[in-house]
Order: sequence, then structure tokens, then C-alpha cells
Amino acid sequence: MPKILIVEDDRDIAFGLKEDLARHGHQVETVGDGEQAVSRGKEGGWDLMILDLMLPRKDGFEVCRELRQAGFKTPIIMLTAKTHEAEKILGLELGADDYITKPFSPRELRARIQAVLRRGAGESQGVYRFGDCEVDFDRGEVRRGGTPINISALEFRLLTAFVRHRGRVLSRDQLIDAAWGPETIVTDRVVDTHILNLRKKIEPRPAKPRYIHSVRGMGYRFEGGQS
Repeated sequence: MPKILIVEDDRDIAFGLKEDLARHGHQVETVGDGEQAVSRGKEGGWDLMILDLMLPRKDGFEVCRELRQAGFKTPIIMLTAKTHEAEKILGLELGADDYITKPFSPRELRARIQAVLRRGAGESQGVYRFGDCEVDFDRGEVRRGGTPINISALEFRLLTAFVRHRGRVLSRDQLIDAAWGPETIVTDRVVDTHILNLRKKIEPRPAKPRYIHSVRGMGYRFEGGQS
């Protein structure tokens, strides 16, 4: 379970972020000022810091600079209401890994978190984990509870597309391109049937999906956290 430190002085925003990320499998703690952020950051054990720019006592720039100078290697995503390009560049130069401008949707933030965590986890090892499942890209194998499961090549390609684009809505056309191939004629019903079969193999409760979510009128979205 990824451990995230949220540094945000607006209590409503901090609470909302904490609740949303906790629902999606993250362990979350919040602090409300820059000095607390530096102190808790230096204690270590974090997988990610979400850092607001406008903070009391020390702003986000100071926090980022001080932590990086102290050897803090945890990824940092900066949050701010400001939109000036120079400030974004400064944040990245000080060591932030990503930058998102308020207002933003929780889904966008989750997608950015997953992208940053993927980079930090070194996904080149070829294995992605969620729940009790492992997707071994090198072996073309899916394991559940450590035991390989019977999955077709097409289902594996569908799952690969979901994992590679987790947090994003994929239309049926995009899934067809990824699993069947461009210009292949496949009906929406066929796609839905294969998604149903895939859910039966990877979901704890297929009737109430935890990982592959239907997005009405748009397609499907995969939500699964690297462990």
C-alpha cells in the first residue's frame, strides 16, 4: 500500500484528497504547513509527497529545496493555484517530479500519482502487481495468489492495455486497437464479453468490480495500485 504525505493548508482540500486516495488503496497522512512537511519528510518511509505551493511558515519551494538538499529521494508532486510557467519550471528545477494546477479532478491526480509511482518503482522489471494479482509482461503470464491463471492471449493484451493506461478511460475503439489490432471490425458487445470474462479471472467480486470500472458512455477505466 503506497504511503503518501499530503502537505496542504486548506483543510477541506486536504480532507478530500485523503478520503479519495484512501478509497483507492493508498495510506495517507496530512500536514498543514511547510515546517511540518520538512520534519515529517525527513523521517522517511514515504512513497510520494503531494506538496502545495502556498503554505504557511515555509512555502512549497522552500520545502522542496530543503528536502532535496537533505537527500530526500521520494517523488514530489506540486499543487498550486498559480499558472505562471516560470513557477512550474522553478518547482521542477528544485526537484519536483510533477506539477498539477488547481482546480484539478481527483482522477487526474490519481493518474499522475500512478505515473510517478511507476517511474519510481522501476517498472522495467516487467511485473506489475495489484491486489493478489501479478502481471508478468516478460513471461506473458498472470498469477493470482502466486499461481498462474488460465488467460487467453487476447485477454492478456486487454489487461496489458489497462495496466499501461491505468487511471485513464479507454474507449472500446482504443481497446480494440490494443487487443485485436487497428482496423479490426469488432462489435462493442464482443469487447464487453471479453471484459466480463477478464473480470471473472482477476476481480475479487466480478459483479462489483474493484479494478476494471465501466464508465457510462465512454468505455472502461482500470484502477489498480502497484504494490
